Amino acid sequence: MAAFKIAINRWTMPGDWDVKTCLRVAKESGFDAIEFNMEFSGAISPATSDSDASRIRHEADALGIELSALSTGVYWQKPFTHPDPQVRAESVELCRHQLRLAQAMGIDAILVVPGIVTPDVPYDVAYERARAALQELIPEAERRKVAIALENVWNRFLLSPLEMRDFVDSLGSAYVGVYFDAGNILAYGYPQHWINILGTRIKRVHVKDFRTDIGNIQGFTNLLQGDVPWMAVRAALEAVGYQGYITAEVSGYRLFPELGLRHIADALRAVFQS
Repeated sequence: MAAFKIAINRWTMPGDWDVKTCLRVAKESGFDAIEFNMEFSGAISPATSDSDASRIRHEADALGIELSALSTGVYWQKPFTHPDPQVRAESVELCRHQLRLAQAMGIDAILVVPGIVTPDVPYDVAYERARAALQELIPEAERRKVAIALENVWNRFLLSPLEMRDFVDSLGSAYVGVYFDAGNILAYGYPQHWINILGTRIKRVHVKDFRTDIGNIQGFTNLLQGDVPWMAVRAALEAVGYQGYITAEVSGYRLFPELGLRHIADALRAVFQS
């Protein structure tokens, strides 16, 4: 059985922790890696220079912890599929910065929300706008050797594993794949089915738990507290030959956050490294 590397998303940590604290506590909590996020402003943003981004890489190396991917939430506000062409152009530019920062940090995959279907953005329109944006970005991803990993998320878009598979394949680049989130699927599917269908297109994996008896955004919970079929997820990842990071993206503990991080690492080890 494979032993995966475990990681933690920086959003699970208190917002007032600086980069060095996040790196140190992630290492002390037992994670192999940490996933940082590009924000509109702050320590990692479009304004961050290559040298400052590279410094984070050196700090991580000094502490003996890896950087698993570069995530972001900016595409919720500025999606590739927005009705305004100016916003769509800004979205593509944000992705260019994300690719640049990832390369400077020695990271070879970024998380991207591919688009959002809304009352003003029909599904077929979102599909074509997302494809157009990604086709524009592929040359940069290939040049920087950083994969664009599209997340399955509650965006009313790419709602089946067959569609996600075919959408990725239609772009024709090894540098476009999937950032698979096992917890996000439970509202409308089974993670093991998605994994088996997406196969080697999966570049990274996010995990959180989800209570189907709640069924809405309040149903997300920390690991091993919901209905994710954890051992089926592990078996499916092993079956498709996935060897990347398993990154927890959860709320963590409001009180004693360091204790929460240790518990999250313990849960990940129990499922994915035992």
